[in-house]
Amino acid sequence: MRLWIAITTVTLAVCATLVALLLLPPKTLTLAAGARGGAYALMAERYRDILARDGITLEILYTNGSVDNAELLALEAVDAAFLQAGITVPAGKAEAIGGIFYEPMIFLVREGHQLPSNPALWQGLQISRGKIGSGTAAAFADFRAAVGLPEEANKELDLGAAQSIFALQAGGIDMAFLVSSIEAPYLAQAFSTDDISLLPLSYVKAIARHMDYADIVDIPIGAISLDPVQPMETQQLLALKAQMAIDPTLHPALVNRLTMAAKELHAGRDILSDRGTFPSAEGIGMPENNVARQLIQNGPSTWHNLLPYWMAAQVNRLLLLILPILLVLLPLLRIVPAVYAYFRGWQVWKHYGQIREIEGKVSETSSAKQLRKLSNALDALDQKISQLRLPPAYRQTAYHARLHIDLVRSRIAELTSKAK
Repeated sequence: MRLWIAITTVTLAVCATLVALLLLPPKTLTLAAGARGGAYALMAERYRDILARDGITLEILYTNGSVDNAELLALEAVDAAFLQAGITVPAGKAEAIGGIFYEPMIFLVREGHQLPSNPALWQGLQISRGKIGSGTAAAFADFRAAVGLPEEANKELDLGAAQSIFALQAGGIDMAFLVSSIEAPYLAQAFSTDDISLLPLSYVKAIARHMDYADIVDIPIGAISLDPVQPMETQQLLALKAQMAIDPTLHPALVNRLTMAAKELHAGRDILSDRGTFPSAEGIGMPENNVARQLIQNGPSTWHNLLPYWMAAQVNRLLLLILPILLVLLPLLRIVPAVYAYFRGWQVWKHYGQIREIEGKVSETSSAKQLRKLSNALDALDQKISQLRLPPAYRQTAYHARLHIDLVRSRIAELTSKAK
């Protein structure tokens, strides 16, 4: 019984340790966002509020944008990051939860401009194209290559979104290039005046063919602003998918929480996408995390509302972990009683060799002196067996052995009396 209890205790301790080490997630998560006040930073704050419901602290790291975020993921300096489509991370350094919303490529100009809608004809312009380290700057470089525009054809300025809009309003630049959520605060500010308008591009489909990570979205009249009306007519825009990328070693329970937060924040309908478009695994340009894919495709498990989030997120994983242990433990538990019974019986059986040896010598001698020696040896053996501490269920074996000893003792007494 003690052996069985010990094995059970050890097994439970091993299982508890595995649960503690493998299932309990960290309580802190680091997310690389973007510049303070930008679309990524504001989105990160919404994620922070949702994760806080489960006691998870989201630490937001403000950066220049997607290029910086990709470098942080490659260095394993953050757990997750917002990345713009087209920004790459070295193989094995990141997985994607999925695309989460569209970021249109927006070309802002002053009202009354005379700029051509064909970007290949832009010459001698001052264009703000995002700060170095941002996804905006990387996207403009790819756009310029896609339309065949030489880098030296225009002067490119290293300005952030808010600075670009201010410079455009002040007449310091000819064009502001942005890649941003259509609902970003600085866009609302830009369209709140009559001074700035969207530049419609020609040949959008052709340009998209040269940018394999770009999609085309339609913006209806007045979708951005109704006073003033922006845009004045339905426009097709190039759009990139913003995506949530994570460290491949991120704890599955935290992947679950990030994915559920993404579904809550991005599954609805907005100006650029229909309900259910996001989160999306299509066109994200990097391997998708298995936990995230299953949640996006199948939704949360039946355990979601019954168990703590860290456990519900990993019930299947827990079963895969415990089942092999149970497959070994259950047969072992069936064997343990038999092993224990054998051990208790062996405590008596090991003396049977001596009993048989004494019995054999009794049959071979008629000397009274030798018979007394055998009787003394038999008494000593009987005393040893009687002192065994056996549970009641196993004492019968000892009784049988002592009965055998009594039979031999009777034989010795009979032969001794004849010898006299």
